[in-house]
Amino acid sequence: METKIRAAIVGSTGYGGVELIRLLDAHPKVEIAAVLSSSSAGEPLAAGYPHLTEIRTDVLEAIDPASLARKADVVFLATPAGVAAKLAPEMLEAGLHVIDISGDFRLKSPQIYEAWYKKPAADPAWLERAVYGLAEVFGEDVRDARLISNPGCYPTASLLGLVPAVQAGFIDPATIIIDAKSGVSGAGRGASLGTHYAEINENFKAYKVNKHQHIPEIEQALSRVAGHEVTVTFTTHLVPMTRGIMATMYATVTGGRTQRDFIDLYRSYYENRRFVRVRPEGALPATKEVYGSNYCDIGFAVDERTGRVTIVSVIDNLVKGAAGQAIQNLNLRMGWDEGLGLNFVPVYP
Repeated sequence: METKIRAAIVGSTGYGGVELIRLLDAHPKVEIAAVLSSSSAGEPLAAGYPHLTEIRTDVLEAIDPASLARKADVVFLATPAGVAAKLAPEMLEAGLHVIDISGDFRLKSPQIYEAWYKKPAADPAWLERAVYGLAEVFGEDVRDARLISNPGCYPTASLLGLVPAVQAGFIDPATIIIDAKSGVSGAGRGASLGTHYAEINENFKAYKVNKHQHIPEIEQALSRVAGHEVTVTFTTHLVPMTRGIMATMYATVTGGRTQRDFIDLYRSYYENRRFVRVRPEGALPATKEVYGSNYCDIGFAVDERTGRVTIVSVIDNLVKGAAGQAIQNLNLRMGWDEGLGLNFVPVYP
């Protein structure tokens, strides 16, 4: 029998952590060796998530990097911002591979991290060694990494929709505007006034305008592929649905490119990358069409009158925007088929 990779999940009581459990439970080459929580240690996992009753009988464990290294090979950190910065180095030094789903290792500059996240940055040496795991763009970097920084949900949708056009010079990067909307699960499981049912139901609101912590992450990646500094206007909105992100992006087209040109470019760029689906002319994606899946669907509309392109990119924020992409990165790191454990059809309707 083939030996399975042993995986541990820290932050198992959050939405990202429990989505990892759902997906890894069906992965043919992974065994869930431990589920850990600093706030609920000693409690059955199913006590907080009854849908796992008789499926996962795990008891949540306290976090101890040294003992964890004896029972796991890789650890997923599905923790709040600021926690992984402290935990990851201890786990790496204990011999574990780390896939961090928080934002603590995405930004290379400690100063920029602290300015946007308002928390102490991780050790610069580990920031330098961390690989940014946007699988379809930087997947080759992941193959030899011990510390993989999983992209944020908004950056995943935005970057997959923008990178080919920026890299090929199809748009003027200085004109990029990103209008992004997310379901409420992106805010996490903790209760707050902003996600209270009476506040969000039948409501639609912008938040963190010009202040969202994903802005420097998007700009860092776009600057990398463009070869020069790129800044963007990025506005986030909360919509009354559970899952899903739609990033609607606008930019000035260069060289008179047509909608057909954009479709051909993106289909070529994402050729053989099964989780990005480019829509045909005249078709734009909707969030329901990727619900519960690891797909990112992208569509285009070029306005010859204004000389601008509208790019629409949709993902499930908990799968492609978090747990699914983390598993995709694990597959790349292990040299497995990229879609292992992720090849399932979206839930519809």
